[in-house]
Amino acid sequence: MTRIYDCSVDEEYATGMRLARAAIGRGALVVIPTDTVYGLAADAFNPGAVQKLLDAKGRVRQSPPPVLVPGIPTLDALAENVPQPVRDLVAAFWPGGLTVILNAQPSLVWDLGETQGTVALRMPRNPVALDLLAETGPLAVSSANTTGLPSAIDVIGAEDMLGISVAVYLDGGVAGLDYEPIGDRAGDTSSTIIDATGFDSNGGLLVIVRNGVISRTDIEAVIGQALAPEASR
Repeated sequence: MTRIYDCSVDEEYATGMRLARAAIGRGALVVIPTDTVYGLAADAFNPGAVQKLLDAKGRVRQSPPPVLVPGIPTLDALAENVPQPVRDLVAAFWPGGLTVILNAQPSLVWDLGETQGTVALRMPRNPVALDLLAETGPLAVSSANTTGLPSAIDVIGAEDMLGISVAVYLDGGVAGLDYEPIGDRAGDTSSTIIDATGFDSNGGLLVIVRNGVISRTDIEAVIGQALAPEASR
C-alpha cells in the first residue's frame, strides 16, 4: 500500500526515510520534495528502476532523467572534463535550482536512457532530499508528474498523477516557495538547465536550454561572456 509520510513529524519522518531507503534499494520508486518541484526518484545505477521511472511518467528513453547528487564532490565522480565556468556556477548556485548537462564519465555502469554519453546533474537545496541522497548516493530524479502535465509542487499533486506506481511519498510541504517562478511556463519553479557538453567545440560557451528559477542575469553575473547569447524565439 502506498503511504505518504509527513516529514514535519519526527516519527513519520524517520519511518518514511527508512522505507524510502529500502524502496530505492529494491528498485522501487519514491517521491521526494526538492527546493524547486517534487521529484520522482529511482536508483540511478539500477536500469530496471530507471525504466520504471520512465514508464510511470509516460516518457521514452530519448528523454532520460537528470541525476540528483548529495554534494559538489560527486560532480567529478559522474562527469568528465568539468569546465571552469561550470565549477564557478556550481560554487554559486549549488545546492539550488541549477542543473548542468555534462559529458558523463565513460566508466560509469548505468543506463539512464538515450543520453548520448551525457548526464544532467543537480544538487538540490532541500533537507529531505539531501538526507535521502546521503544514504542512497546519486538518484535519477525527474519531476513528479506524468508527461504533459505541470510538475507537482506538493505531495498530493504528485500522488494524484503517479498513484500506486510509487512505493513511498515523502511530504516536505510546498516546493519552490523560495524562488520566483520565472521559468518558461507561467508559475514554473523548475530548475534552470545549462548545457556544457559543447564547451570544447563551440568556443567555450555554456548554453541555457531551459529557463528556470536561476535567472540568465544571475548566471551571466558569474560567468560573463562564457554564457552563450540568448537564442531568438
